[in-house]
Amino acid sequence: MLNKNNLDEILHALDRQIEVYGGSPISLVVCGGTALFVLGLIIRTTKDIDVLGTVSEKHGQILVKKINKFPKYLTDASKDVQKDFGLPEGWINKGPTSQVDSGLPQGFEKRLIKKQYGNYLSIYYISRLDQIYFKLFAAVDRNDYHVDDLFQLKPTKQEIEDAARWVLTQDVSLGFKAILKDFLRKHGYEEISEGI
Repeated sequence: MLNKNNLDEILHALDRQIEVYGGSPISLVVCGGTALFVLGLIIRTTKDIDVLGTVSEKHGQILVKKINKFPKYLTDASKDVQKDFGLPEGWINKGPTSQVDSGLPQGFEKRLIKKQYGNYLSIYYISRLDQIYFKLFAAVDRNDYHVDDLFQLKPTKQEIEDAARWVLTQDVSLGFKAILKDFLRKHGYEEISEGI
């Protein structure tokens, strides 16, 4: 499992392996449990690092791009780190990258928090506000850790309302809207449920 105590060592090891494999500097956007504990928002473990995309910076502007396939040097480097640290297969994955196509919350790029792990690896962690947006979207039709994560972030009513409006842009079906409204009612947000 990945946690606040071992992540730094693991990512520095990944940086060193990228160099060994002749890789180029790479900047990844990371969401999910890893971003939650790195930023001190929620202290918990996670089994993997969810990569949302890559970052390019031009003239101080950050652009998030979907990553269809990890470069070979990153795949090879991550396999070595997997063996060295006894990590599960897919410990670093591009599971949520389709979110870049679906659309990111307004101002997402400006809220990213950058951490450098050596000469080759930069990670941009998503902010607390964007976690609320993503966690609401993930929590709506489930009763699992996404719900727990969402409420541990202690969202304000305004943040829940803004997140709900964004979530409706991600799935425009009437069925999804009904599930979202029901979720909000069940968790004490009746006014927001009626207003969306």
